[in-house]
Amino acid sequence: MAKATLFLRKATGLVRSWSVFDAFIYAFFSINLITLGLYIISQMYFFEGGLIPTLIISGIIILAECVVYAGLISVMPRAGGDYVWQSRILGGGIGFVLAVTGWWFILWLWTPLYSDMLRHIFFVPLTAILGMKDTALWFASDPNSWMLVTVIMCALIAVVIALGMKAYAQVQKISFWIGNAGLAVVCLFLLVGNNTAFRAGLEANATKLFGAAPGVYEATIAAGQAAGAVTPLFGGSLAVIFLAMPYLVFFNLWPNWGATLYGEVKGADDFKKNLSGMAYALILTTVLAVVFFLLVDKTITWNFMNNANAAYWNFRWGYTTEAPPLAAWPYPAMLGMFLTTSPFLQFIVLLAMSFWFFGWAGTVFLSSTRVIFAAAFDRILPEAVASVEPRTRTPIWAMALMVVPGLIVSYLFIYNVQIGGSGFSSLTLASTLVIAVTFLGSTIAAILLPYIKPDLYKASPIAKYKVLGLPAISVAGVIFGAFLVFLLYQWLFDPNALYGIGIKNTASMVFMGAMYLLALVIYLVAMVVRRRQGIDLNMVYKEIPAE
Repeated sequence: MAKATLFLRKATGLVRSWSVFDAFIYAFFSINLITLGLYIISQMYFFEGGLIPTLIISGIIILAECVVYAGLISVMPRAGGDYVWQSRILGGGIGFVLAVTGWWFILWLWTPLYSDMLRHIFFVPLTAILGMKDTALWFASDPNSWMLVTVIMCALIAVVIALGMKAYAQVQKISFWIGNAGLAVVCLFLLVGNNTAFRAGLEANATKLFGAAPGVYEATIAAGQAAGAVTPLFGGSLAVIFLAMPYLVFFNLWPNWGATLYGEVKGADDFKKNLSGMAYALILTTVLAVVFFLLVDKTITWNFMNNANAAYWNFRWGYTTEAPPLAAWPYPAMLGMFLTTSPFLQFIVLLAMSFWFFGWAGTVFLSSTRVIFAAAFDRILPEAVASVEPRTRTPIWAMALMVVPGLIVSYLFIYNVQIGGSGFSSLTLASTLVIAVTFLGSTIAAILLPYIKPDLYKASPIAKYKVLGLPAISVAGVIFGAFLVFLLYQWLFDPNALYGIGIKNTASMVFMGAMYLLALVIYLVAMVVRRRQGIDLNMVYKEIPAE
């Protein structure tokens, strides 16, 4: 079989249209403080480990992930990232099953999570400020509104991604500057404000915007205490800090989210640039988070914030039938803007803050499309899936394979369809677990790379980096791999009953098991079909894809 016929065509048809700075912004938005960060931290009210030490220690450990992925990218800067590395180092079957489950199927579950964040940081506060109280409350609590927001979001993301990587880079750049400007204003209000002014602003705005009863501040703290709010800003033993990490990494495990796109990034074979882009994104986000929560503690107080989160989620998760005193999700930026009496300023700043979502929204599908594309380019998936729109260089069919199933899974999640007594709405952290398994596959590939592919490794830019005489990528891989094993153990076996997605959750195990089984079936069917066509997929996996 001639080498030229191994792949679908001689070139991918993708274009290196992103700069390293574009990749940095993508990484920065991927570990998004205002969307992912505030959303998951608001659910962590029952952990005993201090939030700030958990942020800092987990961030230091995740720097090892940046080394692993920066190294793999510089060795094989190809569209598909994890899929390409794992299939070429560990084998085609392992690479396909782990990568498509972690980058394709499980991202369907992220779709309703993204839209949940969108409704709470965009639709709810802005409609409330416009005087549309009933509409704001509908967006805040009605599952039909959530489904509507999901459809709107998917349509918007599909259009932006379809415009191509160059256009997406412009969207995220604009969003980066506007979103950070909004955050700067919120931080300024928190810096110059005080708790007395906040309490007055909360009382006035909660009543006006959401119909809260008088005394909302004290009532919220009481409801939070009844819900079991305990999470401190500082403190806690190292053991309880580590137990908070399997929840927190829903937010900060993703500086490598753009790894599947590096076939379209200029200079992607430069290890130092790859590392700096991911590491700076992680460090900057961690510093921003620490500063922001210190400012929240100064003016809103962490005690109120944590109790407000507990009151909200305790009701939403069905642990109590008593609605929280504040009917909306306690969005810290919105609470911070209660320090001003100007609805116009509130609206403008919160609109600017929503650009943290709009600059990030495409991440739910964009990275995944390149994994799907790469698998089709290797002939595992139908050839049409690897077709590229000639004007924008976008794999349109790959995107459709994200959007349509994403809407179906969103319906199951939003309306909490039951499986074996467990509902889909309990699967939030499963979206992180499956991706962590994929990352573990790439981490093992990185550890073994210098030994399994010595020629490829020695010819790469990372060969000169050593730690005590050992390949730096392997050392970083051992550190990050150990962290992932710890996370997976906690999620799956959950000895302290903290995460709710392990073996005791029927819906979680059925859903994740079905995803892995689907990937395996697709792979085995492809092997049989291609063999009948005279194509040996094992030969494909012995070669690195063309650019």
